[in-house]
Amino acid sequence: LQPYQRNKTNIIMPNTDSILRIALQKSGRLSEDSFRLFKECGIKFESGTGKLKTSSSNFPAEFLFLRDDDIAGYVEDGVADIGIVGENVFIESNRKAEITYRLGFSKCRLSIAVPRGVDYKNIEDFQGKSIATSYPRLLGNYLKEKGVKADIHEISGSVEIAPSIGLAEGVCDIVSSGSTLLSNGLKEVETIFRSEAVLISNKKLSKAKHDTLNKLLFRIKAVQTAQNYKYILLNAPNDKLQEIINMIPGMKSPTIVPLAMEGWSSIHSVLEENQFWENIEAIRSAGAEGILVIPIEKMIY
Repeated sequence: LQPYQRNKTNIIMPNTDSILRIALQKSGRLSEDSFRLFKECGIKFESGTGKLKTSSSNFPAEFLFLRDDDIAGYVEDGVADIGIVGENVFIESNRKAEITYRLGFSKCRLSIAVPRGVDYKNIEDFQGKSIATSYPRLLGNYLKEKGVKADIHEISGSVEIAPSIGLAEGVCDIVSSGSTLLSNGLKEVETIFRSEAVLISNKKLSKAKHDTLNKLLFRIKAVQTAQNYKYILLNAPNDKLQEIINMIPGMKSPTIVPLAMEGWSSIHSVLEENQFWENIEAIRSAGAEGILVIPIEKMIY
C-alpha cells in the first residue's frame, strides 16, 4: 500500500490504511517537547487550545490530544496506533503496548523523600512505616526488591503534603529540579526509577501503519542525531592539515578547499560537539584560524 493515492478528481490524498494515529499529551512539558519534535521533523499540524483531534497536512498522521494517564490505554486498545508518554506513566499503567523508541527528552526521576529534619539512613528505615505516592506499582516493585514491607497510600496530586498532615512518613513522587520538595520541607533520599519520554506502539499494527511508523522514526532519528553533532569550518596552513584532520576526522573524511591565499586551506568537517571541545585547544595550537561551529538541522547516515 502506498502512503498517498489519487482520488477521483486526481488530487493526491493520503491512503487511510497507512494513516498513523498518534496520541500526545494535550498540555504540559511533555506536550511542548513532543510538539517541538514533530515540528523539527517537518510534520505540520494544528495544536490549538481546545482541540482534541487534528490531522497533518503533509504526513499520513492524525493526532489525538489526551491526558497522559490515558495515552497507554488508548494505544493498547488500538484507538491510537502510537503515543508519546513518560516511561514512568507507561510502566505504572501496566498496559500491553510496546516501547518502540526512547526519545531522550522530558527526563525526570521517581524518588522517595522525607521531612528535612529526619535522620535517614537507608530504605530499611521505612520498614513498617507508610509512604504516600501516585505510583503504587513502581514503588511497590522497588520495596519488594529491597525486602522492605511498608504501607503504600495511593493518592493523586499534592503528594508532598502527606508528611505534614500525618498521612505518611515519606512520599514517592516525580522529581525534576527538586524545588517542589524543598518548598514543602522535604529532602530526596532514594531514587527508585529514572524516566524519559518514550514512543509506545500497539502490538498489532498493520504493515501499512508499520511502514508509516518507520518513516516517522527515520525523521526522528535524523533530527536527534543532528543535535549531537556540529558542522565545523576552519582555516589552516597546508603543512598542518594532516595534524588537524587527525583531530577532526568527521563522518567519513573532511573536505579540504584551497584558499585564495597561497599555502592555506579551509577544512570542513562534521563531528560530535564533545569531541570538538575536547580538541579545540590542540586545534588552535596547530594553527587553525577562523573557526566556525554551525548547528545541523538534520543528519542522515
